[in-house]
Amino acid sequence: MSHERLRILRDRVRSFADFPEPGVVFRDISPLLKDPVAFRTLIDLLEDHVRASFPKIDFIVGECLDSRGFLIGPPLAQRLGIGFVPVRKKGKLPGATESISYSLEYGKAELEIQSDAVEAGQKVVIVDDLLATGGTMCAACELLRRLKAEILECLVIIELKALQGSEKLRSTPFYSLLQYD
Repeated sequence: MSHERLRILRDRVRSFADFPEPGVVFRDISPLLKDPVAFRTLIDLLEDHVRASFPKIDFIVGECLDSRGFLIGPPLAQRLGIGFVPVRKKGKLPGATESISYSLEYGKAELEIQSDAVEAGQKVVIVDDLLATGGTMCAACELLRRLKAEILECLVIIELKALQGSEKLRSTPFYSLLQYD
């Protein structure tokens, strides 16, 4: 992975101190999303990583709660020639669903996935913009395990290392493009 391509991404991430609450440094990818060269570079890097790591994959799963996983997942899935499956905030998906309640950095939330979104044994990569404490990612993993999917990896743009979220994922493989303390 080229340091130059990663620098393009890092240069487009803004930091906001004390947002959404005092003591938190928010890493904002909005400038990256609005820059077509940086966004294409992001999807290129993710595609290169997934293709090199997983010769057989059925779906990209994107978290669509309060994150931007849903902005990254569909273009990545399209590039790979596979489908995209959303994991959403409870009450946003029609039909039969599996749901889970979990703790966030700032409270509690519920996620759900349609019960027929994946079949047993199908291989998935979960994509999100950021991993902080790992609560949302762990919840998404649990939903996919209930559907008996094979989780190949959890993949994020930004990892906040100091919050140790990747340690909560235990045996689930994890990869981040950018890391911040």
